[in-house]
Amino acid sequence: MIKAAITAVGGYLPEYVLTNQELSAMVDTNDEWIITRTGIKERRLLKGENKGVSEMCVPAIEQMLKKRGITAKEIDMVIVGTVTGDYVFPSTSNVICDKIGATNAWGFDLSAACSGFIYALSTASQFIETGKYKKIVVVGADKMSSIIDYTDRATCIIFGDGAGCVLLEPTNEDVGIKDFILKADGTGRNHLYMPAGGSVMPSDEKSVKDRLHFVKQDGQTVFKFAVKGMADVTAEIMAKNNLTHSDIAWLVPHQANKRIISATAQRVNLSEEKIMMNIETCGNTTAGTIPLLLWSYENRLKKGDNLILSAFGGGFTWGSVWLKWAYNA
Repeated sequence: MIKAAITAVGGYLPEYVLTNQELSAMVDTNDEWIITRTGIKERRLLKGENKGVSEMCVPAIEQMLKKRGITAKEIDMVIVGTVTGDYVFPSTSNVICDKIGATNAWGFDLSAACSGFIYALSTASQFIETGKYKKIVVVGADKMSSIIDYTDRATCIIFGDGAGCVLLEPTNEDVGIKDFILKADGTGRNHLYMPAGGSVMPSDEKSVKDRLHFVKQDGQTVFKFAVKGMADVTAEIMAKNNLTHSDIAWLVPHQANKRIISATAQRVNLSEEKIMMNIETCGNTTAGTIPLLLWSYENRLKKGDNLILSAFGGGFTWGSVWLKWAYNA
């Protein structure tokens, strides 16, 4: 039976570091307040004119392809989880394929906020399992600085920019993506969203003046739903597959908030040394958090390791993936 296995990973973080101290000069906050509530000390921002999210995706993918020893022409498909595409259309997937020279590939963008990568990974795995495609690039990336209001303390302390990617290939070994559970609840759409810029509220002078092209968040409501959603779905996928805490090598949680991550780990009785984290230095890169964790921790992963990937995002969207790591770094 064919399974979809991750055979390579890549990542990119911008050079510019926005510290808590720098934010303290922009809004009414301080380092201790931010760390206590989020666990974040700094985040990366992509600076420069006319630089969209693809500017981060391209070097991440090129690095990954070089590592795997293949060319862009061998790629069949590119799926990009993002809410900050270069354009409303064409898709960032199209732009990336052009920039890296993936002339034999097609693809699309997938919008599921912070759950974007696990939605995209689960979708891509189906194309591999059918035998239709052999090499699919799955990207999770966001340039959140492009839609963050740096006068809004509720959001500007949380988000950063970054891109991560994985290569999916078929395998007959007992590795790869074993199961996934994905969920959505549209009643949460007004608790974490960007009001303007879509067809409900097209861009105009008033929407710009009213600062409606930035992320708006009801922090307490989102926190409550995220804690329950991420913890529940992580426990659900483990119970469904008869997995206990001793079977899991790593929890790979979306980096929204350190307290949410800790609550999820506690729910399934996983100790801190089994939790991947980079929230302290990267903040919440939305769809980028999980692939960036895999990239950062790649050298610590061993073939056959059980990984649980879990995320919760605006909309609301959430879910979990169980996979067995396919190679030794």
